[in-house]
Amino acid sequence: MKSDTPPLTDHKRTYRLGARAEAAARTADAILDAFLEYLERDWYDDISLVRVAKAAGVTVPTILRHFGSKEGLLEAVGKRFAGEVLKRRDLAPGDIDGSIAALVADYETAGDMMMRFVAQEERFPALKTLTSMGRSEHRAWVRRSFAPYLEGLSEEQVEWRLDGLIMALDLYVWQVLRRDRGRSAEEVCRFMRSLVDGILGT
Repeated sequence: MKSDTPPLTDHKRTYRLGARAEAAARTADAILDAFLEYLERDWYDDISLVRVAKAAGVTVPTILRHFGSKEGLLEAVGKRFAGEVLKRRDLAPGDIDGSIAALVADYETAGDMMMRFVAQEERFPALKTLTSMGRSEHRAWVRRSFAPYLEGLSEEQVEWRLDGLIMALDLYVWQVLRRDRGRSAEEVCRFMRSLVDGILGT
């Protein structure tokens, strides 16, 4: 018996597959947005997939189909955030003020969340993986951003100077000045610049 439904042409089949892919991408983005919103204000272990699913307007099985687990969801959020950070910090090497301003802007956006990650990293391997990746990428970014000030140094001297710069630009410096001392973001930038100048001898 012949079907009354005409066969799909290649064009129609491609269109439907493309539409499905776009719908799946929108769903994944909605899930990531909901999860990130919780991460920005709550502790990781207090966030359930049930809450994320409700906020995203999906079901828990849908989340699991897209990300596999809560840990997979965290990994996806981490990759997205890392990509956004790299774009915001894509500055010419040697631009000290620009680099510090971009760094502090990132801390203003996600510093509290990152501090919660650090506080829980020993309890949750997924968070430890994320924070370890963040430290590695941060060091690589500092090396690129301050490359002109590392030229002509031995590798040992480079690593020593990088250690100093990492300390001067660390999240904890922002935490102490902004949260503990109530300083403004502009003051944090100025303080970090003074530390960097001392390390570079500029």
